[in-house]
Parts: sequence; structure tokens; C-alpha cells
Amino acid sequence: MAYRFVLPFVLIASASFAQSNPPTVTLPTVIVTAQKEATDVKDVPASVTAVTTQTITDSGLRAITDAAIFAPNTVFTEFTARKVSNARFRGIGSSPGNPAITTYIDGVPQLNSNSSNIELLDVGQIEFVRGPQSPLFGRNTLGGIVNVTTARPSMSKWTGAAFAPFGNAGLMEVRGHASGPVGDKAAIGVAGGLQQREGYTVNSVTGNDLDFRDGTFAKAQFMMLPNANWETRFIYAHERNRDGDYALGDLDAIRVTPHRVSRDFEGFTNRDINSVTFNVRGTGQNFAIQSNTGFVKWNTEDATDLDYTPQPLATRTNDEADRQLTQEVRVGSPENAPVTLTDRLMLRWQAGVEYFNQAYEQDAVNTLSAFVLDPRVPFPVAMHSPEASIDNAGIGVFARGTLTINEKTDVTAGLRFDHESSDAVLRTFFEPAIQPANVVTAEQSFSDVSPQFAVMYRVNPQHHVYTSAARGYKAGGFNPAALPGSEAYGEEHAWHVKAGVKSSLWAGKMA
Repeated sequence: MAYRFVLPFVLIASASFAQSNPPTVTLPTVIVTAQKEATDVKDVPASVTAVTTQTITDSGLRAITDAAIFAPNTVFTEFTARKVSNARFRGIGSSPGNPAITTYIDGVPQLNSNSSNIELLDVGQIEFVRGPQSPLFGRNTLGGIVNVTTARPSMSKWTGAAFAPFGNAGLMEVRGHASGPVGDKAAIGVAGGLQQREGYTVNSVTGNDLDFRDGTFAKAQFMMLPNANWETRFIYAHERNRDGDYALGDLDAIRVTPHRVSRDFEGFTNRDINSVTFNVRGTGQNFAIQSNTGFVKWNTEDATDLDYTPQPLATRTNDEADRQLTQEVRVGSPENAPVTLTDRLMLRWQAGVEYFNQAYEQDAVNTLSAFVLDPRVPFPVAMHSPEASIDNAGIGVFARGTLTINEKTDVTAGLRFDHESSDAVLRTFFEPAIQPANVVTAEQSFSDVSPQFAVMYRVNPQHHVYTSAARGYKAGGFNPAALPGSEAYGEEHAWHVKAGVKSSLWAGKMA
């Protein structure tokens, strides 16, 4: 648990007691980009939970997974290290390399969830969108998306903040941010921090903390507004994690002595992420255009005691590296200015194309002591399971329209077509070579069409009801860790049909 001293809160609280008539509190309007366009959350025909900057600050949230506590039916499966953090919405989840819920950071999809759980630096909002989002976002959004946006730097004046929380388990942290204008048409923002804490789990064999954390992180952005209709942003982010081992062990033993394991080997989990994002947005009289370009490169190295006992039986090292390039171009009706068809009909529309290219590499080595693999093998062996190289590339084309009838009823229809190919070289072999290597060289391609339909009716400004149906899509591919002969897997689909009510109660004090 971390503790912070916030002097401004104490002063404000003291002043409030002096007021005889405290002001009425009304929840502000929450604008989300869960549907690729800025919309009041009440007008989105989907289950959306928005965690705002104010909530992030007031609650002391430090990582994306911390915000899940505010979103119903949202769980992150973690194994003590930040790289292993897989989102699950309504019980739907999957492996890091083929997630069912994809995290988008400033419009850039994290194609592997190993780069998803990052520190919150200058984050303006986190949106948990539950239910299939494939008609707009395409592959691997069968269960939903996590949409993260960076706060824009200040164009009016220089501002910033810094804090240093501390807590139990040796938690020490320093982080801060600053932003301000550079001339009349540009602004910059910088943020950074470092964090350390001891582990919660002790290795009984050595007495050492096992699952400690040590990380540094930074973000820089440059924003330019050449005129009132155009905005460009360049964002660079870096994160370096040097975490301890996975706190795994025999479940019955951990129940007897919680937070204690016994093993002869203590490993580590390292992760480095670098990302570059370039966003361009323009609005004209008849349409708006947006381009999102993203490059993400990450690599991880981890080692652990594979048998999780005090005996020197087996260890595992796992090196992974991934680089991705994504590009999306989207056009649509101007923001907050739908097309007027008649006195009773208005239309909001958007259409776009998206491309991605991903190169993933892995070398996982299980080192087995003498006689462990087989009583007839009296020497240690290293089994590479797998040594893998997987290249993916794909393109998606989508369109979506919302027809508003008499300002009361929204009828939405959307459709997306995706096509992608995957090439893999997977090798499983031993050192020394006690048997021939198993080599798989294969390729697959997939095509999918994802439709969506929704109807929303505004009973009054405070109460909206909606129903929707959408088809989710999770891409096929290759599982490097699968048994020989079962490395390839096919695509998955799921139809979701739902109905909901969105309401503001008690004069806007609850939503």
C-alpha cells in the first residue's frame, strides 16, 4: 500500500467546512473514443467504463491493470511480473500472442499483450469496452478492447506536477510530468519516473525476496496546431523493467505458508518497450480525416525454476522479441456535425483502412539435469521448445454509419473485412542432439467479415435504452509452445447480442 501527502486537498477540505451551503455536485459529461470518434458515453451502444484523469490521480493508479477495479466483469490474469498480464472481459481471454482483448494506446494496437500493461504517464483516459469490437477494430477484439489515450500538452501555460509515494514492502517511487506551449502553435510534454519495491514472496531456501520490481519509464510528446482545423502529435514512450522471478510453487504448500516458496534457482523477468506514435487529425466542412501511425518494439528475457522445488531438476529461460508497424487512415463526418439528410434524419459516418506488419521471435530453453528427461540420459540436456520466428501481415477495411431519427433514435450498422497471412518457422531440438530436430515451416491466411447492428432510443436526456448485435473475430495463427503436429490453430468467432440501459440519476449525481 502506498501513502501520499496532498496538501492542496487539506486546504480545500478545510475551506469547504466554512461554507454554509455546499455546492451541488453534478457528474461531468464523459467523452469517449471507444468507437473511433469522440462521443458522449451515454450515446455509445456498448458497455463502456471510462477511467478519467481525475480518477487516475485521486486513486493513485500507476499501471493499466490497476484501473480494472473500476470496470465490471474485467479481470487481469497476472503472474507477478508486468510482462504477463492478460485481460479477461466476461470470462473471455487468451494467450499473449493471440489476445481476445486488444489494448490500444493512442490508436495503436498492441498486437502482443506483453507490451500492454505499461505505467500510466500523462494518460488522459482509459476505456474498457466490453463486447465484440471487430466490426470497427478487426482482429483479436472478440471480447473487447482497452483504449488508452495520452493527455494533450498544455497550450495555454507551463504546468506540471511531481510526487513520490512510499509504502510497505520497500515501495519507493518518484514520477512527474510537465508540459507547456512553444510559441503560438505548438506544445511539448515530458514525463518520467522510477519505481522500486521488495518482493511479497520469500524463497525459504535462500531467504531472498523473489518477486521484487524495479523499473524506469519516460514519455515525450510534441503537438502542433498549424490552424484551427489540423492537429499533429508525435509521442515517444520508453519503459524498462527489471523484475524478479515468478512467485509460483506447490499450491498446497503455499496455502500452509502463504507468500513462501522453496526453490534452488532464483530467476528474473526483464522487459524493454520502445514505441513511437504519429497522429494527424483534420476537420473540414464536409468530412474529417485521421491518420494513426505506430511503431512498437519490445523484448523480454526471463528465467525461472521450472520444477519449483529445492531440487536442481530443471530451469527455463525464455527470450522474446517483437516489432510491429501499424497504419490506419480514417475519414468520416465532421466531429459534432452530422450530415443533415432531412428535417428528421441526420447521419454520422466513418470509413477507413488499416494495415499491420508484425515480426515475432522466441527462444525458450528448458535445461534438464541428468536423468530427468530419461533414466537413460545420464547428462544434462537443453531442449529448445521452441525456437520460433513468426511473421504476420494484414489489412482491414471498415465502414460504419449511424442514422439519427427525430433526435430520439439512433440506428447503427457497420461492417469490416479483414485479411491476413502468417508465416512461421518453428524448431524444437536438443543440445546435445539426442534426437533429430522437429522443424515446422508453414503459412496460413485468413479472411473475415464482421458485421454490427445497434439501435438506441433516448427516452429523455437522462435515460437511454439500446440493443446491439455484433460478431467478434479472433485471428488464427501458430502456437510456438504447442506439441509437435498441433502448432497451427484456426480463427474463432462469436456473436454477442445484448440490451442495456444508460441513465443519470439524482440530478446527475449518479450515472
